[in-house]
Amino acid sequence: MFLFLSKLIPLFFYPMGATCLLLVIALVLRWKKSRLTPAFISAALMILFLSGNTWVSNGLAQSLEWQNIPKGELPTADAIVVLGGGIRSKAYPRPDVDFSEAGDRVWYGASLYRAGKAPKIIVSGGRIAWKGGGKPESEDLANLLVTMGVPKVDIILEGESMNTRDNGVYVQKILKANNFKTILLVTSAMHMPRSMAIFKHLGIKAIAAPTDYRVSQLELDEPNLQIESVILSLMPDEEHLAVTTSAIREYIGMWVYKVKDWL
Repeated sequence: MFLFLSKLIPLFFYPMGATCLLLVIALVLRWKKSRLTPAFISAALMILFLSGNTWVSNGLAQSLEWQNIPKGELPTADAIVVLGGGIRSKAYPRPDVDFSEAGDRVWYGASLYRAGKAPKIIVSGGRIAWKGGGKPESEDLANLLVTMGVPKVDIILEGESMNTRDNGVYVQKILKANNFKTILLVTSAMHMPRSMAIFKHLGIKAIAAPTDYRVSQLELDEPNLQIESVILSLMPDEEHLAVTTSAIREYIGMWVYKVKDWL
């Protein structure tokens, strides 16, 4: 039940959910001929305008993504841990497993392995029954790693976890069973602050190896280059709306995990 509620309740705090909620309230108030109707409609529009704004989305993303930028070359470790996410299951009409926005996690994990940063890769991720079910996500991740040149014998699967806290708990068991002391933790840069906090709270010696940066210096500079860029950046955009939503999801997740003493 906690897993379901943890997915449901935050929806009303994301830009689209909050906008829909405000518009529903506005419809009810309009039916009751309330003078407050314009205020709720205005609030809904303001949420969409701000959350789709380039500077707002870039600022929120940077506040998370730039927290764990590696200072110099990453050191070697006992294992590379790649957290689940970034793929879509093979299902009709997809010919195979597809990469999503966060698919860089798999590629970067394989790249670190080929660079000799660790002799083993642990892929962590299960599959929620009411979100498609089927085999654990870690199996799909492992198959992709093999196609990228990682020997199957060097891949360890963790297919029980349903959230980031589970990732840490189940990975910790694998680390203890194999006497691994240090890991390179690979996940999306925006997801890294929460992931690192969880792993460190569990006593795991994790070194951040972030990837999938949604905002680089290029994206920060672009809106200010010319008047055309400024005008376009002021207009709400679905891509920036998605980035803002992802950032808000992380902040809500950190707050909930903090309340539950998981961080």
